[in-house]
Amino acid sequence: MVFEDLGIMPAILEALKGEGYINPTPIQEKAIPILIKGKDLQGCAQTGTGKTAAFAIPILQRLSQNPLQKQGPKPIRTLILTPTRELAIQIGESFASYGKNVNINHTVIFGGVSQGAQVDALRRGVDIVIATPGRLIDLNNQGLVALNKIEIFVLDEADRMLDMGFVNDVKKIIKLIPKHRQSIFFSATMPDSITQLASSILTQPQYVEVTPVSSTAETIAQELYFVDMVNKRDLLLHILKDKELKSILVFTRTKHGADKVVKLLERESIKAAAIHGNKSQNARQKALNDFKDKKLRVLVATDIAARGIDIDELELVINYEIPNIPETYVHRIGRTGRAGQIGKAISFCDSDERIYMRDILKLTKINIPVANEHPFLPAEGNTDLSTAVKPKAKAPLPRENRPRNHAYGSTSKGGNGQRKRENSF
Repeated sequence: MVFEDLGIMPAILEALKGEGYINPTPIQEKAIPILIKGKDLQGCAQTGTGKTAAFAIPILQRLSQNPLQKQGPKPIRTLILTPTRELAIQIGESFASYGKNVNINHTVIFGGVSQGAQVDALRRGVDIVIATPGRLIDLNNQGLVALNKIEIFVLDEADRMLDMGFVNDVKKIIKLIPKHRQSIFFSATMPDSITQLASSILTQPQYVEVTPVSSTAETIAQELYFVDMVNKRDLLLHILKDKELKSILVFTRTKHGADKVVKLLERESIKAAAIHGNKSQNARQKALNDFKDKKLRVLVATDIAARGIDIDELELVINYEIPNIPETYVHRIGRTGRAGQIGKAISFCDSDERIYMRDILKLTKINIPVANEHPFLPAEGNTDLSTAVKPKAKAPLPRENRPRNHAYGSTSKGGNGQRKRENSF
């Protein structure tokens, strides 16, 4: 099946084609036709399955095909709630990518930064608001956001919402939006608490589910390096001393982290570049082309920026930071060992990341060999994943109130001359 078979409008098809996407993922194939018709949907799908596009594409199409007739500032027509600022930003990037050929704009709202730019965007008028619950409620209490014209409501990663204690905030927000609306509900798991929440939001929903990716290719040799966080840089340089390694893809969780790794490598005269959502499309494409042409030895990427990348003869994937979503690990290391070739994947695991590594082993049902003879073994000498506990204050998983160095919040609209953001396909 191709996207043309799903009833998607030409302007969005053109944008998808420009991103190199021809065939929908299973969740997109199931969800898009339902959502284009305006029906409610309850979806069970994990990050990495393409669920963002599964709801972003129909939303863009429905808003484009049903424009408002009245003049003046645009009312908010779609509200998307997410548990973290990172996910909100990624979803915003997706709307920018898929909606570049339609006259629909959006803004991203979250806490931990000044609200000024976000309020300015709301006052100018936006079609779509992507928000974390806390900041949205704060702006509503100040009378700075109006939710009484919402036509489409999306609750994404509902299980994480509950885990992070946002359920009461979600219920407050639902009371602020019209009862007559299209509602879209996504969760990676469907325990009773999630099912009950879904039933309070949805009206006669269609249910779709996709099986998560859980297996890794047998052609990939995997290895786990336990290391203190402060020694990860030295461990990376130690591994890269092997001059036989010519093509290495390094994954970080954040854009800032990717840039820091590149600076480290450049100081050591190792040719490297980063690809992430803050880079222009031209810069990302140049870095990718240079890597494929062997002009770069190392490509450092975030998960979102790396999606859709196909690199032949990639020798090594390094998880500089362990992903907090187990399926993401499978997607990351799947970049190597393709087409029957032998590949290798190395993961650096500090004390706060052991809980993530344990979840990965549970998902993949494999035992990953541990490298016990490297110069940067952890100081306490503990390499037992069974003692892993959820990280506390300095957990690598960013939370809504964690200070950041960047401040998204400006209105984004597709069109010529605009910086193209990486999608969350």
